[in-house]
Amino acid sequence: MTGSVHRDDVRRLMAQGAQLVEVLPAAEYEDEHLPGAISIPLKTLGPETIAGLDRARPVIVYCWDGL
Repeated sequence: MTGSVHRDDVRRLMAQGAQLVEVLPAAEYEDEHLPGAISIPLKTLGPETIAGLDRARPVIVYCWDGL
């Protein structure tokens, strides 16, 4: 399932065990990221980089684009 979620949805999903993936470049992740987020830069996203994610748990992917 794909779609957009709001802040309250993210909190609820995280409380239920969802994985939070930040796809900005590593330097931006180091500067600031949400607690518990996993860094997988978009340019490196692929089978090898997502292998560590638990396929049995939901994944929330987010990107801060400055809007």
